Amino acid sequence: MKGTSGNRRGALGLLAATQLLMIMDTAIINVALPSVGDDLGAGSAGLSWVANAYLITFGGLLLLGGRTADLFGHRRLFIGGLALLAAASAVGGLAQSTGALIAARAVQGVGAALAAAAAFALLLILFADGPARHKALGAFAAMGGLGGVLGTVLGGVLTDLLGWRSTFWLNVAVAAVLGLLAPRLLEGGTRGAERGFDLLGALTATGGLGLVAYALVGRSPVAGVAGAGLLAVFAVTETRVARPLVPPAVLKRPALRLANGLSALAQMALFPMFFLVSLYLQSVLGQSPLAGGLGLLPLSLVVVATAPLTGRLIFRLGLGRTMTLGFGLLLAGMVWLALALSAHGTFATTVLAPSLVLGAALPLVMVTTNVAATAEATPEETGLASGLINTSQQFGSVLGLAVLVAVATTRTGTATPQAETAGFQAALLVGAAFAAAAALLSVRLSLPAPAPAPPRQDRVGDPR
Repeated sequence: MKGTSGNRRGALGLLAATQLLMIMDTAIINVALPSVGDDLGAGSAGLSWVANAYLITFGGLLLLGGRTADLFGHRRLFIGGLALLAAASAVGGLAQSTGALIAARAVQGVGAALAAAAAFALLLILFADGPARHKALGAFAAMGGLGGVLGTVLGGVLTDLLGWRSTFWLNVAVAAVLGLLAPRLLEGGTRGAERGFDLLGALTATGGLGLVAYALVGRSPVAGVAGAGLLAVFAVTETRVARPLVPPAVLKRPALRLANGLSALAQMALFPMFFLVSLYLQSVLGQSPLAGGLGLLPLSLVVVATAPLTGRLIFRLGLGRTMTLGFGLLLAGMVWLALALSAHGTFATTVLAPSLVLGAALPLVMVTTNVAATAEATPEETGLASGLINTSQQFGSVLGLAVLVAVATTRTGTATPQAETAGFQAALLVGAAFAAAAALLSVRLSLPAPAPAPPRQDRVGDPR
């Protein structure tokens, strides 16, 4: 990577903007879905798959995308993923039927998975493990928090003023700009010296993860069993091929396994919380979709303010203590929020204060789990480490949303404000249980002493 601080800042800005785009896209489409249904005549089932098609392909291909970046070049895959995302977004903006839109969303997920995995790997290459990487990961966390609210607000504004198709054309414009800037700000990163590709492992891992994601969002036990079967075949395959997609030795690292598990638990609590709070503000307090999105703005501002400080906390308290502090704040915020909700409350009396605590917790848990999950990755494993942690986060989000929405629905019973509030409270308390489990497990984190650093090489492999 280019070594001057200005170039490094420019590259980090590009990669953080990519993270912003990925999170923003998910939030925008959720706001635009009612308008999509009115225009294309889609029912609730069809609209759910407009969102779910993206989640399934995105979650299923993150691992493959990360490993592919290691083998064929990080910048090359980053630009290719952005190009595919832009092309699929253009098709979505022109779609005249629900089926065409769902297909476009699925391809969007493929492009997003490739670009996201490569972007995270490029960040790991650009910043060595230490304070500089902690700050960079803090920027990623800040962009994630900002993207959720910005997507909700932009989704409402664009849909109201220009129609739902404009949200897809925004993706095209942003992805095109990022793709054009990439050759100027990024070099090629590393590329593995080994040749050969674990085709069977790639097919079974991608198929298994995709089917598991489908089972979670579509509540299909058959797909879940099939996905588990393919993942079992994948696990056996990795022990027998010469160049496995995921070397078994990597998964034997205790810190990596624990960090990925903790990252999944964090998302099982955080991702559904955003959804449930937005739904509570609209369905119980009667706010508009735009006002519901703006209700999460204070939380996002706290995320943006806290994220740059996370590196300093890690330096002063240590990685493990900072992580436990983050999960403790997450637990406190979830419990406080659950107990504060009221059918006759206001935003200021129910959501505001606990959301500020959650805003402080989010960057702490995200940055520390990312640091722990990638600390032992060699330059040839950056894409793999990226794919693993991204996959853990994505499946934590999907699983958490499925579980907490099911809890809220079961507990609600009738559609009165009091019953809906009780359902939201029960779901948030289950999310708090996930946070409590993560807080207890985080005290077990122990990273091995770092090995002497090899001589730095500015450019490795094919820079294309």
